[in-house]
Amino acid sequence: MKKFLLFCLILLWVMRIEAQQKTYCNPVNIDYGYTPIPNLSEWGLHRATADPVIVNYKGDYFLFSTNQWGYWWSDDLIKWNFISRKFLRPWNEGYDELCAPAVGIIGDTMLVFGSTYTSDFTIWMSTNPKVDDWKPLVDSLTIGGWDPAFFTDDNGRFYMYNGSSNRFPVYGVELDRKTMQPLTGRSEMYLLEPYRYGWQRFGENMDDTFLDPFIEGSWMTKHNGKYYFQYGAPGTEFSGYADGVVVGDSPLGPFVPQSLPMSYKPGGFARGAGHGSTFQDNWNNYWHVSTIAISVKNNFERRIGIWPTGFDDEGVMYCNTAFGDYPTYLPDGSEDHLKNRFTGWMLLNYNKPVTVSSTFGNYAANNAVDELIKTYWCAATANENEWIQTDLGAVSTVRAIQINYADQDAEFKGKSLGVSHQYKIFESKDGKKWNLLVDKSQNETDVPHDYVELDQAVETRYLKLVNIHMPTGKFAISGFRVFGNGNGEIPQAVDDLIVLRTEKDKRSAWLRWDPVDNAYAYNIYMGTEPDKLYNAIMVYNANEYWLKSMDKEMTYYFTIEAINENGVSSRSQLLEVK
Repeated sequence: MKKFLLFCLILLWVMRIEAQQKTYCNPVNIDYGYTPIPNLSEWGLHRATADPVIVNYKGDYFLFSTNQWGYWWSDDLIKWNFISRKFLRPWNEGYDELCAPAVGIIGDTMLVFGSTYTSDFTIWMSTNPKVDDWKPLVDSLTIGGWDPAFFTDDNGRFYMYNGSSNRFPVYGVELDRKTMQPLTGRSEMYLLEPYRYGWQRFGENMDDTFLDPFIEGSWMTKHNGKYYFQYGAPGTEFSGYADGVVVGDSPLGPFVPQSLPMSYKPGGFARGAGHGSTFQDNWNNYWHVSTIAISVKNNFERRIGIWPTGFDDEGVMYCNTAFGDYPTYLPDGSEDHLKNRFTGWMLLNYNKPVTVSSTFGNYAANNAVDELIKTYWCAATANENEWIQTDLGAVSTVRAIQINYADQDAEFKGKSLGVSHQYKIFESKDGKKWNLLVDKSQNETDVPHDYVELDQAVETRYLKLVNIHMPTGKFAISGFRVFGNGNGEIPQAVDDLIVLRTEKDKRSAWLRWDPVDNAYAYNIYMGTEPDKLYNAIMVYNANEYWLKSMDKEMTYYFTIEAINENGVSSRSQLLEVK
């Protein structure tokens, strides 16, 4: 009997391990706080955070971001545990709560510091950050600045970078690692060059609107003896918000820019990949965490995304955002991030028929399946049993579902603890006989971008999301996204890709291609070398794209692939554009 019980326990343990979630889907599903600042809420209270930093500290991952009244830690990058804490001291009243924080590691100690233009601002330290156990290291820093970042070199020397401006560069300085006082004068790290690099131009369409572009969000990564200084541009509210990188032989430069933006995601559901940080997982793979733009309720309504990152054999830093808001494998060993971590699970319900229990105002049902995070469907109430139903069009293999909630008539301000979303998802092959697929009716966590990886794939056609409880506001969904694979043919390869680039402004080009009959989207890949196509742009329901992100001095190479519910086509022939 004892042997049998032991066998059962072992079997249950093995089954539990096999059932552990292996994938994630951007935006990151954390309990984003609501903006606490009245003038950031003109169009309604809403969730917001940005400017993320993730550090790997003793094998766990710690995530800090703007105005969250605390931070998160995780041992797997999927389940995040929130630690409630206010870092500002009484004399800092009137400042944002840790806006764009700096997080650094010196020896066995973690340091945290917020954006400030005053010298009276505390640098905090902890050797036990899984709980609220922090002490002030210094209460005065003579060189305060916005968007700070810390960097500890291999030799133990310690640096701080900061700056957020559309007039001035970002700066770097070496600090005494005990007193935190500067050992050097400030060095200019980099100033934007929008006259050359098209992606640095301000505006949603990089069209040089009424403001000059901003440079901000410093971060430093050292790899194979080289220093990769990363910065965000041109504006946090834009789809083209990206992190660029300049490379040097010293922490304070001089630096040489890479032509392509390093992290760049102007298309798809979750757009924007600027102002972030780069970290290594427990297998030494690199990842980049950065800011996703929503910018509906306010310009600074934002979320967070995590993307596979790395360095190629020639030392070029890249960030792989192709299918960056589709299900992606979590780290589980040493990987080549040039090969992506995309699961191959396709979006099954893009612009497919939707029915709903009710509709509030002009927030129409199909907004939940249009692959625009800015738009959303809203029910008339937050009552139990409000629902939305999506038709996949045919029986398909469903493997994962992402539910992206929107904020409509929210009443929370700041961080709200102990709140939750509760719902159920039913599935049906015929729209008549329904089976319970996902039961979150007893969920006790706040999951604004809940992602459910099914333990076993299911063959079905219809899915119905039924509200049980909302933490605040009406039942509103910006993306009811169903992933898996259809049972049809993958699309044909794209024919006749053309790229028109004029001498008048070689930062820009017009791309056009023959539409593929059964494709719902396309991925454009581009780069300045034929084997380094490190920027990807996903385009839905169109066969043209206005590209404005190019380096006017470089030759470019392009290819394109078609996407449908069943898979991805082969890529088109490589096209050289001078």
